[in-house]
Amino acid sequence: MPQLNQSRRTFVKSAGALAAVAAAGGAASALTQPTDALGSKQEDDRIAWSMCNVNCGGNCIFQWHVKDGKIAYMESDNIGDKAFQARACLRGRSMRRWVNSPDRLLYPMKRVGKRGEGKFERISWEEAIQLIHDKIQYTIDKYGNEAIYFNYGTGMYSTTGRNPSKRLLGMLGGFVNQRYDYSTHMMSASMPYMFGSNKEKGSVYSPYDNVNASSFSEAEAHSDLVVMFGNSPADTRMGGANAVWDFARVREAIKSRGGKIVNIDYRLNETSAGHSDEWIPIRTGTDAALCAALCHEFVVDGKTDEEFLSAYCVGWDESTMPESAKGKSKSYKDYLMGVGYDKIEKTPEWASKITQIPADRIRQLAKDLENAKAPFVCQGWGPQRHSNGEDTARAISMVPIALGQIGLPGTNTGQREAEPPTYLVSALPFKNPIKTQLPVYQWLNAIDHGSKMTAANAGIGGAEKLGSDIKLLISYAGNCFTNQHGDINKVHEVLADESKCEFILVWDTVLTDSGKYADLLLPDAMRAEQLNMQNQGYSEYYTGVTVGGPAQEAPGECRTHYDACADIAETFGIREQFTEGRTQEEWIEFLYKQGREKHPEMPTWEEILEQGVYKRELPPSIGLKDFRDDPSAHPLGTPSGKIEIYSEALDKLNDSWELAEGEEIHAIPVFWPGPDGYGEVTEEYPLYCSGFHYKSRTHSSFGFIKEIDEMNRQQAWINPIDARERNIANGDKCRVKSPAGEIEIEAKVTPRIIPGTVGIPQGAWHDADMNGDRVDKGGCINTLTSYRPTPLAKGNGPSHSIIVQITKA
Repeated sequence: MPQLNQSRRTFVKSAGALAAVAAAGGAASALTQPTDALGSKQEDDRIAWSMCNVNCGGNCIFQWHVKDGKIAYMESDNIGDKAFQARACLRGRSMRRWVNSPDRLLYPMKRVGKRGEGKFERISWEEAIQLIHDKIQYTIDKYGNEAIYFNYGTGMYSTTGRNPSKRLLGMLGGFVNQRYDYSTHMMSASMPYMFGSNKEKGSVYSPYDNVNASSFSEAEAHSDLVVMFGNSPADTRMGGANAVWDFARVREAIKSRGGKIVNIDYRLNETSAGHSDEWIPIRTGTDAALCAALCHEFVVDGKTDEEFLSAYCVGWDESTMPESAKGKSKSYKDYLMGVGYDKIEKTPEWASKITQIPADRIRQLAKDLENAKAPFVCQGWGPQRHSNGEDTARAISMVPIALGQIGLPGTNTGQREAEPPTYLVSALPFKNPIKTQLPVYQWLNAIDHGSKMTAANAGIGGAEKLGSDIKLLISYAGNCFTNQHGDINKVHEVLADESKCEFILVWDTVLTDSGKYADLLLPDAMRAEQLNMQNQGYSEYYTGVTVGGPAQEAPGECRTHYDACADIAETFGIREQFTEGRTQEEWIEFLYKQGREKHPEMPTWEEILEQGVYKRELPPSIGLKDFRDDPSAHPLGTPSGKIEIYSEALDKLNDSWELAEGEEIHAIPVFWPGPDGYGEVTEEYPLYCSGFHYKSRTHSSFGFIKEIDEMNRQQAWINPIDARERNIANGDKCRVKSPAGEIEIEAKVTPRIIPGTVGIPQGAWHDADMNGDRVDKGGCINTLTSYRPTPLAKGNGPSHSIIVQITKA
């Protein structure tokens, strides 16, 4: 039986001592601010700094006002320049309801019912830790370390949030880690074939940097036209530390210069509704067809930048094709002009039938782009989350490439706007001896038939094959088993079979739908209940760090992830190796000071404890500027060193990989409808359906806070034309059915969505009788999605590629 060297009460006592220092200083710091910024603060308050812990991209800043040892109320960032405050959105401002929720998990619990029933009994931490020890040792002995998988989860960000388990597993021989993520899965896999990824050349593609994309601040400074494909920061990235604030400044600057913003989306989203220069409704999943028609018009109008395309690109026309593909009419220009493989000219009339956008409107948009001095073309992460998303992401980038409008002031590379390049402090370090990586959407297949999965049939990274089924599954602060994955009914079938995955450990703050599948359920402490540190988010373009807490004690027997992992490490005789002699609080201090060595302008440790927050602005950036200025000195990380519109590597993968029937990998970014995409509707399922991010949740985080749900009801958006045909009125209870499942949801009848497509907010918590009719009363869109990973990325393309019927319930 393991001995717990540090009890929870001991932890609280030691953390509280640190908090007393921080709190006293925090209050003093706040009192130096103008009184109008302090709201109704009481004199006997103390303030504990913290930040939002979910991954909308913001990490907005909190001030917990503490009285008598409990959080009394919360303010956000109200210090300093009002234009530079990381103010929380309505979700962040409801965090106190999460922290003090009666639904908090309070004790370790072991499953007593069938998997998925959600029946548990309380056990002690000692029993829980011994059980984890036994299951890890058993799995390693019987199946090897590649039978252990640490699942994706983003519900508890901080420098000591997710990594303790990874650090422990790494010291025990390793585990299979994830490849890519749910947010950028298709983009992360496909874009390197166009923009390269080669460390030796010094050019590595990432959707999370300011090298391959330009900052919104660059658009603010120089652009006269912003064209956004499925990009709505007002929906996806709310709050003062989020891109919506950057976008607001772009909007005002563009308007002051007489420019405009065009928003292309299947919904009139919150971003375009807020200024509405122009909304172009488009059938979901058809962006690549629109892009082909725009580029076709550039060619017809003689506006393509042939000098740029010849010098910087491979595969634009026959003259820039690689030797292996010459004389075969396989260039992108051949595809546009109807002399390519399909012999179809990509005219606006052709695209109009697919996209539902009038041909004249496509021509006008082409003219607007041609005439703009500095077009800033960007895409959100929604367009790539389709079954054809690998081609769509590259096709959108073709718009500025064809015009030669990248690497110049005010322009962008067609990707989502740049993210901050500087993170001031590191997370708890870990090393993983196992190099095998699993595409994040493939974990369910890896449980079901992991030993048969290879690089060629499943996208396994770091090795030729996985080599084992996944037998031990760990989830920390995530709801991806069911809610955030695809085809919940299929997930249930696989996870309920205890002969497949033999042990499931879930670590969380409340019982999520995924948590119901746990064999062991552990109660985590919230960030507000421990000393915590985190960088700024990856959204608004600034850098910073917040250090603070705890604001109050954790309830019941909730413990920090770090402390529990240290106790598990002790059962393996590696506590000292795991901790290196440091408590979590000492690790945070160590990591902060380590960061300050690289960034000496940061406050001292004592100063950051006192002031809680450090922020500084960043200069604007232009994506691929170095490459544009000197392509010889700064080649891209592609085989040619150029932008590869045509990729020989992708062409070879299409021939060599084991693809399912109907799957294709394309060397150029063609419009390919993809499974359950354009043209796939049937008499039984006559409508397209797509998910979208929603104000009431960050993915599924906050999904149990009723007050937010009441302000933002879970509703299926449907156009009045489609509603009228089905006798559906606004507010009616409806059933939405796909080939994968069925949900019950309220109808929102609105002209803000294109006819023929239904929109459903993602992240609502699944609520179905899995031993009964399995109709999901919670309205979770992943009850409707199929589980068919995409051809190249093996990713979650079905998230927004669904065919459905909707009827009045």
